[in-house]
Amino acid sequence: MLAVFERLALDAGRVIMEVFHSKMSVEEKADCSPVTEADRAAEKLILEGLRAEFPDIPCVAEEEASEGIEAPALGRAFFLIDPLDGTKEFVKGNADFTVNIALIRGDVPEIGVVYAPCSGRFFSGRPGRAETIAVGDDLTIAGRRKIAVRDGQMPLTIVASRSHRTPETDAFIRKIEAAEIVSVGSSLKFCLLAAGEADVYPRFSRTMEWDTAAGDAILRAAGGTTKTTDGKPLIYGKRNQAHDADFANPSFIATGRVSGAPLF
Repeated sequence: MLAVFERLALDAGRVIMEVFHSKMSVEEKADCSPVTEADRAAEKLILEGLRAEFPDIPCVAEEEASEGIEAPALGRAFFLIDPLDGTKEFVKGNADFTVNIALIRGDVPEIGVVYAPCSGRFFSGRPGRAETIAVGDDLTIAGRRKIAVRDGQMPLTIVASRSHRTPETDAFIRKIEAAEIVSVGSSLKFCLLAAGEADVYPRFSRTMEWDTAAGDAILRAAGGTTKTTDGKPLIYGKRNQAHDADFANPSFIATGRVSGAPLF
């Protein structure tokens, strides 16, 4: 399954970069967020591939959801797909956008890939092993290296959202006296923690499950955690929520191995 994810992510990245280097048209969805032909083409490619390979596993994808296509009964396992996470950065010409594909099993992100086609950074995770993947000029996999979270030393390195910084985030950063704040878009924030390049990712603005699942799977495979602000693990497959839409996440804090800091 992970090999299928990797192939589809690379293929989707190729489609996205064709649009990135062209004169793209940008539309606005019902929630006022942007969408481009790259989002739609990449999602179509990924969904066709997953449904052909794994016809019995339901798919939940961002653009289908935004178009009002009702997600099927999920069962114990399902896929979460964000074909172009960081569309705002993509439209601005920034390089941090990613392709995200994840398997959820029993409310937990179990397998995931995050591919940043502009920079070539590629990460994968499965139970017990997370990797960074080298991508060749022909967009094939040229090598792999195991990664793991690091032991955080005070003061910590924090990754924060470039487009969704909030007063709550700033207050959290002041509380733990961060040494360095790295501003980066999309799900690469999880991957920097997984690769031992940062320690904490606090998120106090709204996200959807397809935004976080793949990066979260990689972080957990690398030895990290993602918890809500009450210290409970972030779960997936949330539907019929009283105060928010299906698949919407609460605030959360993702970490590597951190001790001695008042995170929750």
